[in-house]
Amino acid sequence: MNPRRKKRLGLALALVLGVGSTVGLMVYALNQNMDLFYTPSEIVQGKPDGSKPYVGQRLRIGGMVVENSVSRDPESLKVTFKVADIGPEVTVVFEGILPDLFREGQGIVAQGELMDATTVYASEVLAKHDEEYMPPEIAEAMNKSHTPLEYTEQQQGSY
Repeated sequence: MNPRRKKRLGLALALVLGVGSTVGLMVYALNQNMDLFYTPSEIVQGKPDGSKPYVGQRLRIGGMVVENSVSRDPESLKVTFKVADIGPEVTVVFEGILPDLFREGQGIVAQGELMDATTVYASEVLAKHDEEYMPPEIAEAMNKSHTPLEYTEQQQGSY
C-alpha cells in the first residue's frame, strides 16, 4: 500500500471513530436527562410491560390532586399532597410556590425524584386547566364581536 492510501485510510478511520464516539456520548447524555411520565397507578403497580420506576429515578407524575389531602407547613413553603388517577394514591412533597391554578380536584404534572414506592419529591409542579378555559380578555372580546346564533322554530324549518 502506498503512503498516500495509508494516509487516506488513517483519516477515514479517525473520522469514523470521532463521529461514532460523538454520537455515543450524545445518546448517553440524552439518556441521563430523560424523565419518563408515570401515572400514580403505574408508579405503584408498574406499566403494562412490567417496568416500574426505581427509587431515586427522575420522573414526571400526572394525576388529580385528591380532595382534602393538601397540607402546608406553616414554617416554610413545604407542601404535601396526594395525587391519584383511577387507582392508588401517591404522595407528592414540594417545597416552593405552587402555581395559581393549583387546587384540590385539579389536574397536575409534577417533575421530581421517586423517594420510595409511593412518595415523589417534586422539584416542579405544573397545574393543568381544562380545555374550556379562555382568558377573560379574550372571552370578553369574543362576546363583543360575536353574537350567539339563536334558532327559532321558523328558522329551523326553513333549512
